[in-house]
This record gives sequence, structure tokens and C-alpha cells, in this order.
Amino acid sequence: MLDYSFTYGDFELFILVLVRVTSFAFVAPFFSMNNTPRPVKIGLSFFITVLLFNVIPHDPLSYGTLLEYFGILVREVLTGLLIGLGANLCTMIVNFAGHIADMEVGLSMVSLMDPATRNNVTITGVYYNYMVMMMLLISGMHRYLISALAETYTLIPINGQVFHDNKLISAFIEFMGEYMLIGFRICLPIFAVMIILNAVLGILAKISPQLNMFAVGIQIKVLTGLAILLVSTSMLPDAADLIFKEMKHMVVTMVEALS
Repeated sequence: MLDYSFTYGDFELFILVLVRVTSFAFVAPFFSMNNTPRPVKIGLSFFITVLLFNVIPHDPLSYGTLLEYFGILVREVLTGLLIGLGANLCTMIVNFAGHIADMEVGLSMVSLMDPATRNNVTITGVYYNYMVMMMLLISGMHRYLISALAETYTLIPINGQVFHDNKLISAFIEFMGEYMLIGFRICLPIFAVMIILNAVLGILAKISPQLNMFAVGIQIKVLTGLAILLVSTSMLPDAADLIFKEMKHMVVTMVEALS
């Protein structure tokens, strides 16, 4: 006969684990997409919590009042949010690269509503976002995020968070530098070709002032930009690899800043 006891103390620990996992799932990339139904997110968080609860170290909680337990609950929420945010920030790089590319091509005024993020994004940004997200999923991003979340309970036990403000600030500052660098590396082919094309159009404007280079240049830049975008699609796996490495680095940095 199977005898499984679940005490009140176990229930308190289960709630704390569920809170960290749920807050992580509502912020982490792929899991936090708005086109994913909330019941699915909650159900996934619950089953992940059930699996983790029996394998993570169970240290007895030390608190005296309900207010102290609520403070522990808030700390667990912040832990899950910061770790998920560290990974989610890396997905914004492709939107930045798409915005720069569309600004150079001349499509910066063309924006649409992305159902996954409910933000106005450019055409190239949506293209980069979905292509890179698909490659990240193929490479096992979702498995890495779940395993990284499970390992945080070894490095950051329940009620064992130590928020290092200087490490958190330095992590965000370092990320901003990588954000700009990786973003420009993704859109570099379009950016470089557009600079050369602008130089050629400037020379033609001096040689033939009677030609309306503004009207001609818009069409040439759009067609050239779309052609370079098509040709540079083969470079997106390398871009996805850069974002995946940066995502791993940010998750590790966030865990170190909380441990």
C-alpha cells in the first residue's frame, strides 16, 4: 500500500517552489509569449514544481509570523523574475537589429502588432525574432531554461537569496554593451550595403543633378535591402548561437548576483 504523507511544512515549501517557477515561466523567453494561454503556463509551472519538489534540497524554514513568510514569498518571486528577465532580455536583441535594418532600408515607418509581445515592431524585427526563436527552440533553449531553473535551487536555496546590488547593476551595464554589439553584428550586412549604396547615390546625384535621386533611391534601397535580407538568412544560425551564448551568460550572471 502506498503511503505518501504531505505535511503542512511540505505545503509551505511547495508554495515557495511554485511561486519561483511560476514567476520564471511568466518572464522567461518562449514560455512568456502572450499567444501561450495562461492556463497552459500555470499548468506547466505546476507540473514542473511537482517534479522539482521531490529532488531539490528541503531545508526547514525559520520564520515566526505570517508577515515573515510573506517576505520569503516575495523574495522567491523576485528570484524567479530576475532569472527569467536575464534570459528574456537577450531576445530583445533581434528586435533592435531589425529596427536598425529597417531604418537603413527605409521601412522604419512600416510597423505591425506582434501578437507574441503585443508591441509595435518592424517587419525585419518580426522576421528576425521568429527565425531566431525557432532556431533557439531547435537547439534546445527550452530544455536549458528548465534545467537552469532546477539548478538554481542548489545554488540559491529557498530563503537563501542574497541580493548583490553591485553585481546586478554591473550585469545590466555589461548586457547593454553586448546588446549593441550583437545587434549591429546581426544587421551588419544590410548596414554595410546601405552605406555603399548611399555613397553611390550621392556620386550619381553630383554627376546627374537633373535626376531625382530621392525617388530613385527609395526604390533601389528597398529592393536591395530585401535582397540582402534574403541572402543573409544563412547567417541567422550564427546569430542565434550568439544570442544563446549571451542568454546562458546572463542567466549565470543573475544566479551569481543572487547567491
